[in-house]
Amino acid sequence: MRITTERGDITRVGADAVVNAANTTLLGGGGVDGAIHAAAGPGLLAACRELRRSTLPGGLPVGEAVATPGFDLPARWVIHTVGPNRHAGETDPSLLASCFTRSLDVAAALGARSVAFPAVGAGVYGWSPDDAAAAAVGAVRSWSAAHPEPVDAVRFVLFSDRLLDAFTAALTTG
Repeated sequence: MRITTERGDITRVGADAVVNAANTTLLGGGGVDGAIHAAAGPGLLAACRELRRSTLPGGLPVGEAVATPGFDLPARWVIHTVGPNRHAGETDPSLLASCFTRSLDVAAALGARSVAFPAVGAGVYGWSPDDAAAAAVGAVRSWSAAHPEPVDAVRFVLFSDRLLDAFTAALTTG
């Protein structure tokens, strides 16, 4: 698996799947979540409402992942994952790592060969860029070692230089 970092807008990435740093309701929010919902169009909200109605009435648990179509995004799928909120006392890094491994599990099940991730947890959920990067890169590498075939490329698409520096450092030092 090829793992890269780049500064950019995840809503414009041409990947089979983009990962949404969602909240448990799946009904949109701020940051990456709001940007993905806005760019994907109203079909994404409708699909998330259907997931809540049919299979996730209590919302998506922290560290889990679920997919919807990409609708108006360049990606075929959106994989929604909920990071642990440090401000709410969710400080276990394995929960954050699970966001990445579960997202890759979902991507592989869909047949996605390329996946773009944001810095899940590093926004309003309070994880430092360095801690988020270490969890993300470690999780993706571990998943790749255990699943050498399904996904060819992971791109960390980051919206700030600080996040890009942290993810690039984690990728080059591991």
